[in-house]
Amino acid sequence: MSLSPVDLPNSYIGRAMPRPNLARLTQGRGEYVSDLSLPRMLHVVFLRSPYAHAEIASIDSSEAAKMPGVARIVTGRELAEICSPWVGVLSHLKGLKSAPQHALAVDRARWQGEPVVAILARSRAEAEDAAERIYVDYTELPPAVDAFAAATPGAVPIHADLGDNIAFERTLDAGDVEAAAAASDHVIAQRFVFGRHTGVTLEARSIVADWNRAAQRLTVHVGSQAPHMMQNIIAKHLAIEEHQVRVLTHDVGGSFGIKVHVYAEDMAVSALAKLMGRPVKFFADRLESFVSDIHARDHVVDGRIGVTRDGRITFFEIDDITGIGPYSVYPRTSAVEANQVVNLVGGNYAVPNYRARARVVFQNKTPTSQYRAVGHPIACSVTEGLVDLAAKAIGMDPVEFRRRNLYADDAYPCTAASGIRFEGLSHHASLDKLLAMMDLPKLRADQAAARVRGVHRGIGLASFIEITNPGPAFYGVGGARISSQDGAAVKLDATGCVTVQSSITEQGQGSAAIIAQVTASAIGVPIERVRVILGDTDNTPYGGGTWASRGAGIGGEAAFQAGRALRDNLLTVAAAILQSTPEHLDIRQGVVVDAADGRARLELSELARIAYFRPDTLPRDMQTELMATRHYVPRDYAFAFTNGIQASYLEVDTETGFIRLLNHWVVEDCGQPINPLLVDEQVRGGVVQGLGAALFEQCRYDDQGQMINANMADYLVPMAGEMPDIAVGHVITPTAESAIGAKGAGEAGTAGAAACVANAVNDALSPFGVVITEIPLTPEVVLQALGRV
Repeated sequence: MSLSPVDLPNSYIGRAMPRPNLARLTQGRGEYVSDLSLPRMLHVVFLRSPYAHAEIASIDSSEAAKMPGVARIVTGRELAEICSPWVGVLSHLKGLKSAPQHALAVDRARWQGEPVVAILARSRAEAEDAAERIYVDYTELPPAVDAFAAATPGAVPIHADLGDNIAFERTLDAGDVEAAAAASDHVIAQRFVFGRHTGVTLEARSIVADWNRAAQRLTVHVGSQAPHMMQNIIAKHLAIEEHQVRVLTHDVGGSFGIKVHVYAEDMAVSALAKLMGRPVKFFADRLESFVSDIHARDHVVDGRIGVTRDGRITFFEIDDITGIGPYSVYPRTSAVEANQVVNLVGGNYAVPNYRARARVVFQNKTPTSQYRAVGHPIACSVTEGLVDLAAKAIGMDPVEFRRRNLYADDAYPCTAASGIRFEGLSHHASLDKLLAMMDLPKLRADQAAARVRGVHRGIGLASFIEITNPGPAFYGVGGARISSQDGAAVKLDATGCVTVQSSITEQGQGSAAIIAQVTASAIGVPIERVRVILGDTDNTPYGGGTWASRGAGIGGEAAFQAGRALRDNLLTVAAAILQSTPEHLDIRQGVVVDAADGRARLELSELARIAYFRPDTLPRDMQTELMATRHYVPRDYAFAFTNGIQASYLEVDTETGFIRLLNHWVVEDCGQPINPLLVDEQVRGGVVQGLGAALFEQCRYDDQGQMINANMADYLVPMAGEMPDIAVGHVITPTAESAIGAKGAGEAGTAGAAACVANAVNDALSPFGVVITEIPLTPEVVLQALGRV
């Protein structure tokens, strides 16, 4: 009788056995080899489709299965037997549709880079060697590459069962746009084009999954922003209970939103670990990351704005089309970005008339979905680009034009034309602070002097709003099991130190530092005596994780509330020990003191000793509780909106088309900053990412759906030497929804950076009478606009 690795007891797996040859075994329709000298952990490599659209006629893995170190080769049809497909839709996005997606392609591949076959081996190198000996017979099909062509009535649908390639369409009509247009002195129309790009995180996507047959549990180490979401989804599609899955997401090397989704490779690795009864590891290399990590921002927006001679905006109108690849990404979907664009355009201006349409279109490219500042850079670039064009049309200074149209700082609470609600913002205070920081008259003088020398410099502004702290109706209302709340459990150990377990996660933005700081402040202990545990579904409260600029505002508030609850418990115990009352005591620097004069009364370590080991000395009716757990979710507003404004000063070389960034300024109102240094660096990091989109980053495709710059030599990212000094200032408008008053700050820099750079480029090129509304602003784009290519 032959045994597969699945059949072997754990004690035998990984033990060297004196076998002269590899035993070729067959189980069902899959061929693999069982070599008991293989290490316990297996590495998986995915053979990916070289075509954007193709039928899979047959797969021959017989030669690969015989190669050294190969444990098993699995096709999509086999894996579908143990891992069910998923559909990335949300019910509150009316009409959104998508086809079922499998962990490995079954019958048809629909983008270049879609995984088709999984090769498990004792090393990645051996798996890669085996992949070269797998022969897939493809029948190439015509790809749908252009979103406009794919959306045309009668276009061949990528998924025949769906009927057409329109995944989602949303329209909005507020006020009376036609009447507003008729009353306008000028109506300006412009097309805005946004290049598709991706996250390029420092650490590529990675996952290790291990199925423990004795415990009947799957342990998954994965670079993810949302461990509880991953736990639920893995359990659902492997048909096991949620408690049978433990997900750990410790320090993740960058994410920017691309690691908040469920990838085919994640599900495949989890299923393969269960199938093989061994740990299975996948670590994407940079080349495959470019065609498998989600992309974003692939939009073309036709915009219109109306304006009167006295500088009043009468209406905004947009028509947005975006190509999202062949599937709506699970579980957050690929419609949210376009939906956000509709929500956000014109949202910082007091304009009641607004009409919008957004179409989300299937195509044969890498799937797109949420990425840092979802929809914000598009909405901001369209809004601020139209605002500058309107100001120019009536000959008004763009600063003054904004002053006349931005929501007044005393106008809140209020609701924008799109229906989004604002608790309290500070557009005018932010604008005033920005102008003071940048010294606009001095810059204008420098600009004029430079033009005399034939040097073309420009100044651009961009006001923005940012969605943070999403409330309870963000995903759950659409049926996705993604928690809007976060939780924290805080406890005092027997030595007087504090441990806090939080449901938010760390991707390098300082989540652990914020939780430690908030908890220390809430209790009254030194921050160095606080230990933080994040990213472990077995050891943290249930929560949403870190995304949408919610870590400090929601996770931090939960930690603060838990810390205050523990503090109250500690003071109750201290009062009993000291024969006092909680009201007369306080905790400062880890010591119980008299509230009135600060006199030290009791070390927390001594309080813990008594509570844990000598409760017999406490009152008989006292049960000490040295642990507190709290959860928090905002209730009054769907989002805690922040606002700000950015400015760019740059120089355009009209001979070469190169753009040199000279200075950049940001004023951000993110509520109450908890850690100002972290906030400033989050803003700067966001600006750099936005500048990358403005000048460098683009996933370029040919007409066959092949990504032609899927490597770090041809896909350009911003480098330190190309970045300007970035000055950051703040206006503080705390949210009243929470005790700490914090909103989010992680995406503000990205939201406005591209818009102000584009406006600055157009300002620099104004003597030539050209307007560029396409990003990235590559030298080629600049020279084409100048008629020099």
